[in-house]
Amino acid sequence: MVADVLPMTRRLALPGDRASRARLALCALAALTLATAVLALGVGPAMLRPATVTRVLLAGPQGQAASLADTLIVWQIRLPRVLLGALVGASLAAVGAMMQGLFRNPLADPGLVGVSSGAAFAAVAAIVLSGGVLAPYHALVGIYALPLAAFGGGLVATLLIYRIGTLAGRSSMALMLLAGIALGALAAAGTGFLVYMSNDAQLRDLTFWSLGGLGGANWTKLAAAGPMMLGALLCAPVLARGLNAIVLGEAEAFHMGVRVQALKRLTVVVVALATGAAVAVSGTIGFVGIVVPHLLRLWLGPDHRHLLPASILAGACLLLCADMVARLVVAPAELPIGILTAGIGAPVFLWILLRRRGVADL
Repeated sequence: MVADVLPMTRRLALPGDRASRARLALCALAALTLATAVLALGVGPAMLRPATVTRVLLAGPQGQAASLADTLIVWQIRLPRVLLGALVGASLAAVGAMMQGLFRNPLADPGLVGVSSGAAFAAVAAIVLSGGVLAPYHALVGIYALPLAAFGGGLVATLLIYRIGTLAGRSSMALMLLAGIALGALAAAGTGFLVYMSNDAQLRDLTFWSLGGLGGANWTKLAAAGPMMLGALLCAPVLARGLNAIVLGEAEAFHMGVRVQALKRLTVVVVALATGAAVAVSGTIGFVGIVVPHLLRLWLGPDHRHLLPASILAGACLLLCADMVARLVVAPAELPIGILTAGIGAPVFLWILLRRRGVADL
C-alpha cells in the first residue's frame, strides 16, 4: 500500500532544496544524539563519567567492566529511560513534521490540534477505569492496555478532525485546525471528569503523568510502547515524497500521480500510532512537535526527505537534554519534562506567530 501511494514522485524536489547541507546536518545530528544519549546515561543522583558508561555498555548487562552498582544503574535504570526518551522525542517531532506537511500549515502540532488530547483522554480512561468496566480489557491485553488505549484515542481524534475538515473529497486545513481545537477542549473536559472520579492513588499518578515525564520508565514500558513508536518512525520517511507533493496542493499532487486520499489515511494512522504510544508512556509533553520541525525547516528547507529524519534525530536529542535538565535542576527531586518543554516552546511558538504576522503584513 505504501509503495502505491507515491508512484511518480521519485524526482520531486521542492524549491530551496539543500541536499548537501542536509546530509551534513543529518551526520551532525546523529553524532550529537549519540553523544547526548551517552551523557544522559551518566546523569543522575549517582553521576557516572562517559568513559565509565561506555565501558559498561560494551561489557553488557552481565559484564564486570565497572562495579555492580554502576552496571545496575546503567542497564536497569537509565538505559530504558534514555531509549524511551529518545523514542518519545523522535516520535513527537516526526509527528509534528508530518502534520505540518499534511495540513500545509507550520503551526500544526499534535498538542495543538487535539490529537494528544484524544490520546490522553483514552489513556486516563484506561487508568481510572482499570478496576471497573475496563477490567476485562486490561486482563486481555496486559501491559499493552495503556498504549493501545492511547493509540485508539489518538486515532479517533485524528479521524474526526480529518472527517470534519473534509467535504466532497477536498480538505480545508483551516477547518481541520479549528475542529482539532474544539475536539481537544472536549477531550480535556472528559479527562477532567475522569480525574474527578479517580481515587487518591490514581490522582497522584495522573497529576505527575499529566505534566509529562520519564520518571516511570522501565523495560516493561519500553517493550509495550517502543515497537509502536519505532514502527511509526520507520514509516515516516516513506511518506516524505508524498508530503512533498501535497504541500504544493492536493490537485497538483494528484496530477503528479500521488494517491492523495491513501496518503492522507496512512499519515493519519502513523500520526495516531506515534502520538498515542508517546502519550501513554510519558504523558503530555508539548511543543516538541512544533518547535523542532519549524526550526529545521528554516535551516534545511521544506524537503521532507531531509526534514523527517532530521526531526527524528533532533527530537530525540532535545528530549534527552530536557530530561537531563529535569533530573538536575531540582535534585534530588525531578522536574516534569512538560514544564521545561512548555517554558521553552511557548516563547518560540509566539516568535513563529509574530514572524508569520510580519510576513503577512508585507
